[in-house]
Amino acid sequence: MIRTASLSLLALIASVVLALSGWGSPLAVAHLAFAVGIVPLIFAAMMHFVPVLTRTGDTDPRMAWLPTAVQLVGLLVVGGMQGILPYGTVYAAAAFDIVAAAVLINWIALRVRATLGTPHPGWRWYGVAIGCLILALASILLTPFWPNYWRALRLFHLHLNTLGLVGLAALGTLPVLLPTALGKPDPESAGWLRRRLWLVASGALLVATGAVIAWPFSAPGAMLIFVSVLGLAGQWVRRFGVRPLVTDGAAASLLASLCGLLLALLAGLLHGAGFLSAGASLSAWVAGFLLPLVSGALSQLLPVWRWPGPATPERLAMRQRLAATGALRGALFVAAALALLAGFQRLGGGLLLAAVGLFVVALAQAVRVQRSTR
Repeated sequence: MIRTASLSLLALIASVVLALSGWGSPLAVAHLAFAVGIVPLIFAAMMHFVPVLTRTGDTDPRMAWLPTAVQLVGLLVVGGMQGILPYGTVYAAAAFDIVAAAVLINWIALRVRATLGTPHPGWRWYGVAIGCLILALASILLTPFWPNYWRALRLFHLHLNTLGLVGLAALGTLPVLLPTALGKPDPESAGWLRRRLWLVASGALLVATGAVIAWPFSAPGAMLIFVSVLGLAGQWVRRFGVRPLVTDGAAASLLASLCGLLLALLAGLLHGAGFLSAGASLSAWVAGFLLPLVSGALSQLLPVWRWPGPATPERLAMRQRLAATGALRGALFVAAALALLAGFQRLGGGLLLAAVGLFVVALAQAVRVQRSTR
């Protein structure tokens, strides 16, 4: 888990720097973030949470290869996009990732069947998220056979990844992760997950399909997701209050990611209507949603992955250092998204680099925490 998270962070930081500096092919840079950074990290997070949700013990060691393999294949995708490797490498990598996704969903199903009692409903979000990934990858494999539909298949691929895979995986995890970060239970989380799955999943599919056909078809899907996310944010405020949500660094970053997702959904609708460029709306999704989500989640998860088992003073110290600037980072990420949407590229880039820099500093301080020998 630590190896996967470390390489994912390096890929994300490198992609931000490359994008802001204008180096490299935009597609290659985007896939450096997604194929090398996000997808393996999502696989690792699912492998962490599924045993918890199903109460089936630790992850099978034989599955440890999966996120690493997906990460290495992601590097091949970047090489193919950049022209370093033959472009056929991209199709081979997509086929491999479909197999890897099938392995993961089969493992989740085995864990669910082994559950004593009823598993937590969060696992269903993971299953649907992986299904979206498989559909997104399959659309890429169809492009050589339907070259006239290349643009449509690419749009379908993009939206199913951003709102399908990442959106569903994130929203399936946040109702469990944020209460854990605050150390307080949320009895309403399971109910929200049961009620909202098919609304969010249908919304993601409508947005992806509407992006191919015509933007008005995407609007109802975006609003389904918007209302569901807004409801989750309101549930957190009612349950925990505003002060704990903004004073705990990990929770503040996770709350910022929800705000960023709401902003990205509105930006996507404005893009569809012709008021915003595709680059601006995608930048808002990355800056406002993806980066605070990753930094907030890793602030809570990295200490656990480094020192699994019962809580220790070292784990608490590492978590405190990672979360120390979480509220400021979250605010900077959302502010960067707003600046990028408003067309202030330099300001948005500067705010984004400042937020990423704060997390890098926090990470450097956190990894220096050592286990006591006393």
